[in-house]
Amino acid sequence: MLAIATALSFGAGAQSLDEGIKMVNYERYSSAEKILQPLAAGNPTANYYLGIAQLSLENKEAARATFSKFPEDPANMAGMARLAFLSGNAAEGLRLATAVADKAKKKDWQTLVFAADAINYGGGNAQDAIKYYEEAVKRGGDNVYVRIGLGDAYQKLQGGGGKAMDNYESAVGKDTKNSLGYSRIGALWYAARNYNDALTNYAKAKDADPSNPLPYSDLANAYYYVGKFDLAKQNIEQYYKLSDQGCEDKIRYANILFLAKDYTPAVTMMQEVIGSCGEKTYMYRVLGKSQFELKDYQNALQNMRTLFIKQTDPTKLYPDDYNYMGKIFGALKEADSAEFYYTKAIASDTSSNKKKIYTEIAESYKAMNTDAGYAKSAQYYKMALDAAADKASALDYFNYGLMAYYAKQYDAAAQAFEQMETKFPDQPSATYWRGRVAAAVDNEGKTGAAVPHFTKWIAIPDNEAYKHTPANLNIAYQYLAIVAYNKNDKAGTMEYVNKIKAIDPDNALAKQLEELVNKPAPKAPAAKKPAK
Repeated sequence: MLAIATALSFGAGAQSLDEGIKMVNYERYSSAEKILQPLAAGNPTANYYLGIAQLSLENKEAARATFSKFPEDPANMAGMARLAFLSGNAAEGLRLATAVADKAKKKDWQTLVFAADAINYGGGNAQDAIKYYEEAVKRGGDNVYVRIGLGDAYQKLQGGGGKAMDNYESAVGKDTKNSLGYSRIGALWYAARNYNDALTNYAKAKDADPSNPLPYSDLANAYYYVGKFDLAKQNIEQYYKLSDQGCEDKIRYANILFLAKDYTPAVTMMQEVIGSCGEKTYMYRVLGKSQFELKDYQNALQNMRTLFIKQTDPTKLYPDDYNYMGKIFGALKEADSAEFYYTKAIASDTSSNKKKIYTEIAESYKAMNTDAGYAKSAQYYKMALDAAADKASALDYFNYGLMAYYAKQYDAAAQAFEQMETKFPDQPSATYWRGRVAAAVDNEGKTGAAVPHFTKWIAIPDNEAYKHTPANLNIAYQYLAIVAYNKNDKAGTMEYVNKIKAIDPDNALAKQLEELVNKPAPKAPAAKKPAK
């Protein structure tokens, strides 16, 4: 009876230990802590993983106390080494990790892995970790988790992506049901911006173990980058459901909700995090940006200001932070403050081509719907156009030309649309807007400068890609009618008047021109009788 009970308890303990380790690997640290706590007193390995879970929950003092319970055990010594690395004491971390490795006997590979993990995941020199992992493989420790550790270490080396992929593929080759291996392969493809292959491997990770929350978070990120926001939201919700729903999980959830443009729940979740988990500076970033997108500009400004006040390390303020401040002030129509932050956004943007940030700034100024805003928008669209150089699209020319038109910079607008028409002859809108610009200059229809552009545009046949809109036709017809009337061309005037009325029966200009055309000519004065 005693032997059977002992055997059963060992079996249950082993099963619980495996589950606890699994929770650590799946970043469910609160669940891991609950599972491992009752096992830790009599099991050094369970104690080690308990300490790792506590470290991951940022409870360093609890982890230190846990690892200290087995001071001579290699795993727990490795835990202390990891703690030293994470506390910024790299020399002590390496000393302890080396002492752990030195404990490994001739065929002992597991002790080497503990040492390698301490260096690899504590933030030590990846080459030192690789040395111990590779020695562990030589000693017979060629298993899934050693290969994943090797892959993680190689990823930290410049140009190490190829060897990282080799090791991750080796891991899934050894166990096709290993969810972590597929997740790592997906992450490599994701980092290379090959989102389709990333999605494929994240899906494999999900299918390998549907209880692993991590692939759902990864899928959410990848779907965001390919513009499939509904799927991004769907996967982050599944991640949150499978996670421990702790503070970090809530933050990850709120971040993806923001990226997926689901701003209201992003604000709600981040406010909950600040209220229940304690504030962290970057939380105000998600809160402020989400509130801006919801047009809650005053609260957006307050939270972004809080971000700038609390974030004392300028390297952790990003171009998009300054850009959003500019957009908030733009929405509040405070052009000088907007310009101040846009200038800082450009200065902090280290990308070689700044077209993206110029375009975002231009769009913000456009949204101000003021003459000054249009002028600034034209300025930044021109900068975006110049940054694109020979890769400029028809839209780049169009955006610049349109804002120059609204800013009444007619010479610049005419040049932009002429260049657009020349470089993109399949874009009829360039011809139409050449007419609009010329008509704005000749607003009384006296020179007829817009006639060749409007008549050319009207003659372009409709097709699937382009159709003349009634509103645009109406504008062209009105200009052509005025020009015809000024030339005393009654038939031409009535031709366009009838076209205008077919679109807009109550059009005031059409009625006025029709009355003028049909107005009887004044009678000639009667001849005077000759004086007698």
